[in-house]
Order: sequence, then structure tokens, then C-alpha cells
Amino acid sequence: MWCWMNGEYLKAEHLTISPFDHGFLYGIGFFETFRTYDGHVLLLDKHLERLKFALSEFNISLPYEADDFFQAIRTLNERAGGTDGYFRLNVSGGVHDIGLAPTVYAEPNVILFRKELGPTVRGAEKKAVWLKTFRNRPESAVRHKSHNFLNNVRGRLELPSLKEWEGLFLTAEGHVAEGVTSNVFWLKDDVLYTPTIGTGILPGTTRTLVLTLAKEMGIECQEGYFTKEAVEHADELFVTNAIQELVPMKSIEDISLPGAAGVYYQKLHRLYVEKIHELKDGGQ
Repeated sequence: MWCWMNGEYLKAEHLTISPFDHGFLYGIGFFETFRTYDGHVLLLDKHLERLKFALSEFNISLPYEADDFFQAIRTLNERAGGTDGYFRLNVSGGVHDIGLAPTVYAEPNVILFRKELGPTVRGAEKKAVWLKTFRNRPESAVRHKSHNFLNNVRGRLELPSLKEWEGLFLTAEGHVAEGVTSNVFWLKDDVLYTPTIGTGILPGTTRTLVLTLAKEMGIECQEGYFTKEAVEHADELFVTNAIQELVPMKSIEDISLPGAAGVYYQKLHRLYVEKIHELKDGGQ
């Protein structure tokens, strides 16, 4: 595997991180995950915008511009034979002494990882269950995609497989939050519902695009605080993320759902795919 670290291309086995990196010592770091479509990344500007916002809140510099990442993504795909890849852009605090002394992280470690995309089939269904683990509260007013992923890991450990199952978090107050690595949507009586950012969920880039597409279709959208009973009475249920796109649920616990046959799921995913084609025809 080829990677890009601090402006250099390195094989994965040659990557090194000091144990004094505050990303290791204190979890000070943030990341974004995305994939390419014929070499292009859907919503890369939104991923970078979200990353920069998180870095700014924790005084972490980012010494690279969007064009640097565009070039690195292209080069990593080329070095892998020109195929599309799964990417993780990671920024950690960098090397400092033990202790919370720094007020500014001016020399972060920036790594762009690329791995092969696993086989993905649009419309592949999953089964949803409620997790026993509650969604924790974020450290900031808005959740960042940080190195502190223990809550997600604990939720994932409740599932036998992420390929066939999706675990849905509730907040400690009993409100629907999100999936282990996804945002959640459901339809009821022609209205699209999704939890509000106020529940402490990640403001997903795909989540935002789906809401935009739904409104353009004339679908009424409601963001709010909902109990799990609202989901269990849904007509359709799906989750979203940048790698898997829109994933239909064929059940929630022991309640059957239409899955990939869902009318609104099909319409929204078709529009999402059209956005991908627009990107490939003239995007970044």
C-alpha cells in the first residue's frame, strides 16, 4: 500500500509515528474517509471544510491546500494501477512532550492512506438493530470525526458483522442518533426524517447531500429528536456514508422493511448516483 505522509509518498511499511505524537498520547487528531469514482471524489471540498473546522477548534495547523490533496489522491490511485480507492485523510497533533502544554499544534502529522475498495453492490441490504451502547456526547457543540472513536468501536463490537448488520445508537435520553459509521434516515407517510445535529451526531457530508436532494424532489424533510418507536413504525429505513452511499435496511430488530425495494430509497439513491456522474463528467 502506498501512502502520502507530510508531502512524501511512502510504502505503508515505511510509515513511522513517534510515540510522543499527541494523536497517540491524547487522541488529538481528526480524519475524513472518502472514495474515488473514476479518480474523482464526491464532495471532497465538504470533507476538507469539515476537517478544517475541527482542526481550527483545537488549534491544529494544516500546511496543505486542497490542490495538494487532489494531486496526492490521483498519484496514489496511479501507483495502485489506476483503480479507484478507499481513502483516509488523517491529521494528528504532532510530536510534543508528555503533558497538555501546547496551545498550538503547528507541526501536525498529515497522512493520506489508500486501500483497495472492497466489493460493493448498490442496493445490498442490511439488518438494523438497536445498540445497547448509548451514543456519547461530543466534546464540542458539533461532533468532529476525531481519533476518539471508542464509542463507535464499543457499538461495533455488539455486531457479528458490519457487512450484514447496522447498529443504531440511541442517546442517553432515548433519542435516535446514528449508526456505527453512518447517518440514519427513515420515511413515514411520504415524509423523510433524520435526527438533528443537536443529538450529537456527526454532520455527515452524504447526510447533507441526501437532505438537499430530497428537498429538490419536493419531499418534506424533518430533522428532530425522535424515539426508537418512530423508526420501528417507518415505511422505509436507510443509512448513509461516503463509502457505501445509501444502504437500505430490510428490517429493524424483528420488524420487516422493504429494503432496496423502497420507493423513496430508490429515487434518492438514483439522484445520488446522478451527482456522481456529474462529478465524473466535469468535476474534480
